[in-house]
Amino acid sequence: MSKERNNYAALACSALLAVSVSTAAFAGDVNKLVEVCSSCHGKDGNSAEADIPNIASYSVEYVTKSLTRYQKKERPCIETEIRSGSKKGSKSDMCKIAAGLSESDIAQLGEFFAGQTFVRTAQATDAEMVKKGKSIHNKKCFTCHAESGSEPSDHSGILAGQKMGYLKQEIKFFKEGKRPISKKMKPKLESLDDAEIEAVIQYYGSIQ
Repeated sequence: MSKERNNYAALACSALLAVSVSTAAFAGDVNKLVEVCSSCHGKDGNSAEADIPNIASYSVEYVTKSLTRYQKKERPCIETEIRSGSKKGSKSDMCKIAAGLSESDIAQLGEFFAGQTFVRTAQATDAEMVKKGKSIHNKKCFTCHAESGSEPSDHSGILAGQKMGYLKQEIKFFKEGKRPISKKMKPKLESLDDAEIEAVIQYYGSIQ
């Protein structure tokens, strides 16, 4: 083999090694970031806690937008108890957690959770309320929440099989003006009374 070819082979090996090391470091960073999230949201974004939302399969856009809004305190930051890990039992909130994330961190978390599989939560619902809620969804919600709120590409989170307590809390924030709401959603939500909102929540909660 000529000297030039030897040099070329050495450069190629060096480049390959650099990519491998970089990839390993990237994976390590993601795992470290996810470890913080998993203490409440579960290792794959599916929480065992009734009051913590499942975030697996959320689109990259939705995850990154949510974390950025927490950083800017544009979404309510409720203090909650950390459920597992080294800080179990201590309290924090999403604003504090998001505050320390860089743009790269947020992008990596978006990619990670978008790649996980959403697990729908089995919940007790009332059949009549579910029927009523489905009708309301089909009239007012389906254009932005396709496939009964199960489509990640809507960039609106996942409603189908989501924790009903979480959905109720977030709708309350929307109505109180504590969470940003789209121009399309605002008049539709304002047109619903409390019983209709409860019916829609039960409909989403019933989907398995």
